Amino acid sequence: MAFGWIDEQAEARRRAGLVRTLRPRAADSPLLDLASNDYLGLAHHPEVTEGAARAARTWGGGSTGSRLVTGTTELHTELERELAAFCGFEAALVFSSGYAANLAAVTALGPHGSLIVSDAGNHASLIDGCRLARGERQVVGHADPEAMRKALGTHQGPAIVVSDTVFSVDGDRAPLAELAAACREHGAGLVVDDAHGLGVLGDGGRGAPYAAGLAGAADVVVTATLSKSLGSQGGAVLGPRRVIDHLVNAARTFIFDTGLAPAAAGAALAALRLLVREPERAARARAVAAELHARLTTAGLEAVRPDAAVVSVRAASPEQAVRWAADCRTAGLAVGCFRPPSVPDGVSRLRLTARADLSGAEIERAVRVIVETRP
Repeated sequence: MAFGWIDEQAEARRRAGLVRTLRPRAADSPLLDLASNDYLGLAHHPEVTEGAARAARTWGGGSTGSRLVTGTTELHTELERELAAFCGFEAALVFSSGYAANLAAVTALGPHGSLIVSDAGNHASLIDGCRLARGERQVVGHADPEAMRKALGTHQGPAIVVSDTVFSVDGDRAPLAELAAACREHGAGLVVDDAHGLGVLGDGGRGAPYAAGLAGAADVVVTATLSKSLGSQGGAVLGPRRVIDHLVNAARTFIFDTGLAPAAAGAALAALRLLVREPERAARARAVAAELHARLTTAGLEAVRPDAAVVSVRAASPEQAVRWAADCRTAGLAVGCFRPPSVPDGVSRLRLTARADLSGAEIERAVRVIVETRP
């Protein structure tokens, strides 16, 4: 029977407690949200939603084509210019998603004959980019600059090191300065995904590379998403102008994909301008994460100390993690639930996102629910 193997895999997932289901979210959900990636609380900000609406009224509901045909509007180039300036890079290129941006950067900068050294804890989009690239791949231990250095020493040609800046599972930060030093010893490029750093780390939320003194470096390329701190949709690659020009001509997820919808570009631009005006939002997100971690560990839970706005609380098993998250939801709190294969170390977790707009009372309520519902 066609696709008969699907039933076998579905049963295996059920036995392992790894079944995933869609849960439509109501516009007026009463849940306290610690599950989304809306770190700065901007997704529903009036200026951001008006930016989206104004762009849709001006440019239409869609971009109407690929970026190289009709999909580039003046709004796209305005967003790229301001995003690059904010993060400290020469140029930026906007994509339809952060996933597409990562595929573009890794595949276009890891051609045949090159070496791609990837952190074992990288996001799936970076992993897929490494798999699709034509260069040789080596996966090394998590956040280990010396392992990166050794891997680079095995190759004589072009090479790149690929890493998240803030890892999405535990919220720990990559040692960017050390990675850059290892790259420079071997003439390699550094490609980092700042999805969880932009808007949270660096001066006024300018990102982890900015905080590490790497912004604008000729050998550093940064990918980012517009769907987390900026409360919109889409992705971007930032770096030297010649790298961005290369992506325009070589990145398949740029050349052949429909451009980012104008509404998403308008929302992201409005959020970026709001962040420039209110840089304290970045520090507030970090402070909320630190408070959540302190309260949860004081209550006896095992939580990883956050380097940005992600707080990871460990569960004993996938089944316990699923039940814990469900019990939290019943009690009015939405939290993330990470299980294999989403977690590279096989340890299931509740994943909490600290939002800059959370009040003290909401933080207290969230901690109380998590503690009271633990398995």
